[in-house]
Amino acid sequence: MLKKIILTPLLIILILVGYVGANAFSIWYYGSQDYAKKADVIIVLGASVAYRRVSPVYRERINHGIDLLNKGYASKLVLTGGKIAGQQYSDASVARAYAISKGVSASSILIEEKSRETSENLKYAKALMDEYGYKTAIIVSDPLHMKRAMLMAKDEGIDGYSSPTPTSMYKSAKSRRTFLEKEVFNYIGYKFYRIYKRIV
Repeated sequence: MLKKIILTPLLIILILVGYVGANAFSIWYYGSQDYAKKADVIIVLGASVAYRRVSPVYRERINHGIDLLNKGYASKLVLTGGKIAGQQYSDASVARAYAISKGVSASSILIEEKSRETSENLKYAKALMDEYGYKTAIIVSDPLHMKRAMLMAKDEGIDGYSSPTPTSMYKSAKSRRTFLEKEVFNYIGYKFYRIYKRIV
């Protein structure tokens, strides 16, 4: 009886550790693969700005989006991100100015300026796609963000292909570990949220 009492919590702990570990590996592996293929648009997920300058993380995401655009993967770049409190310009408008400074024509850029988080980036990007009749999208973000982002894109009805930036600013082992820990928590949390939504 005592053995059962001891083994049951231990078994639960081992299952939980295994589950978290499996998700961590899945997130890491998925982000190491590039599934880009020809699509109607390239959606670049937002990552904040400072006044009229894109953050280093957002800059590298935009640069990858521009590279895909220049290689002919799509004809439109969708830049995402709204304003936070006290910010004069939306993330997307600053990103648009940056992309134009890098040689992208204004006519090749669409922006959504309502979102404040990943799920909203995708929700409002999908609304733009619907408005213009676009069906497929390449989704661009940092490697460790891609697994959750693609699940959210699927939930928004986007027929999407993952293409992580190869120049992520999360370069050190410490920053990557911190990012992965955060993503494991957010990814598992989002999966349970999806189950909850189906039930209610």
